[in-house]
Amino acid sequence: MGYLICILLYIAGIIIYGIVMGKKKVKTSDDFVVAGRQLPFMILIGTLLASWCGGGGITGSASVVYLYGPVVGTLHFAGAPIGMLLLYFISSKVRSSTKITVPEVFAARYGDGASIIAVICIMLAYVGLCATQIKAAGNIISLITGMDANLATVLSAVGILLLTVSGGMISVAYTDAVSALLMVGGFLLAIPMLIGKAGGWSEAMAAIPAERLTGTGGLGVIAILGYMIPTISLLLGDQNMMQRFASAKSAEEAKKSNLGLFAAEITVCVLIILMCTIGIALFPSLDVPSNIIFSLAVNYLPFVLGAVVLVACVAFIVTTADSYLLSAATNVTYDVWGKYLNKNADDKQKIRFMRATILVLTILAVVLTLFFPTILSLQMTAYTMYGAAITPALLFALFSRKVTKAGGIAGILTGGVVTVVWTMALNSPYGIASAIVAVPAAVVVIVLVSALTGFKGEETYKLLYKDSKS
Repeated sequence: MGYLICILLYIAGIIIYGIVMGKKKVKTSDDFVVAGRQLPFMILIGTLLASWCGGGGITGSASVVYLYGPVVGTLHFAGAPIGMLLLYFISSKVRSSTKITVPEVFAARYGDGASIIAVICIMLAYVGLCATQIKAAGNIISLITGMDANLATVLSAVGILLLTVSGGMISVAYTDAVSALLMVGGFLLAIPMLIGKAGGWSEAMAAIPAERLTGTGGLGVIAILGYMIPTISLLLGDQNMMQRFASAKSAEEAKKSNLGLFAAEITVCVLIILMCTIGIALFPSLDVPSNIIFSLAVNYLPFVLGAVVLVACVAFIVTTADSYLLSAATNVTYDVWGKYLNKNADDKQKIRFMRATILVLTILAVVLTLFFPTILSLQMTAYTMYGAAITPALLFALFSRKVTKAGGIAGILTGGVVTVVWTMALNSPYGIASAIVAVPAAVVVIVLVSALTGFKGEETYKLLYKDSKS
């Protein structure tokens, strides 16, 4: 019960902070969505890290390390740093654009039809990603209290909802930075102690089954790529990242923050891999592999340090869920409701509608947790939906002067449809992850259709950067 009290106190603290910041700082819808485009460098790094490495990283990805060993885990986690290096060349483009959301970019390059299709795909993906965070937070509460997992999931969703609706990006960004600091600090203190509990590093490694120390952990190359590709493809087009880059003071600040994110992400990935590797030795058999970090905190760390680790995990989960909810609600508000249904809406109306949308999306996310047996399966499906349907078309929109409207729309539809059919209807035949099929298919279709329609995209490219020197 002591762990639960610490978690509840932290969540209550950040909710109160969000409410106060919301009343003081949120005057316009721009403040709510992109923090008035004034986030300082260190806060930007913290919120980028926390928005990316949330419940998926410390549960779904952690379970990959536990089940298949540190080498496979490293390959799995490598997708994020690789994506971040590539993202360096995208960040300034995003900040130079006058657009806030991915559908706004698509509307400029591919037309309003593409914008609406993108909203649907992003909502499907982000509700799924939010569901992974809610399910992960529920797992923590259920583990430390014995509470029914479904009830714990609902309680987690309520806390996540309250923080998101309180202050938008202003509250999310600053609490993200605190969460990132807690995560890194807690893990740095915990790992040496856990190594000692295992009898030292050599003893821990000796206790790990030999297969989990191999280069493949019993998996094939295709299966390993199936873990890496969705991560890279999501990261390169992730609207969460776009909103945060758009929140930076300048394009140069956005690029600098991406380098900081790269260093921070490598640090966190190494810490998670080390912790889960020790966990294999301390927990030879675990019924719920995604709970490995939480189980270590509760069973092998002193109360204070265990509480810090659990609070840090919950903080990362909560703030990542907030990010996905805020981002999806921004799409619905700016790209559908404000654009087609209420063109004359003022800032107060936009904020009220956005908050109502966040409530609906939270409910949908909770429902979705009932349909996926593991966090990892939900995580990979959501990653692929976004990475295949959105990322290829977005990269072409930002960098290609030749991609056409028809090419962009065809690519979005191809990525989304192939993901759904391959995953849901065909059940990933031959064990091949949908990302390996869907992402290349979207790229090929964009190029072919653009070629067939004359590579006439120059005017829409200029429209995207009409107020910048890009």
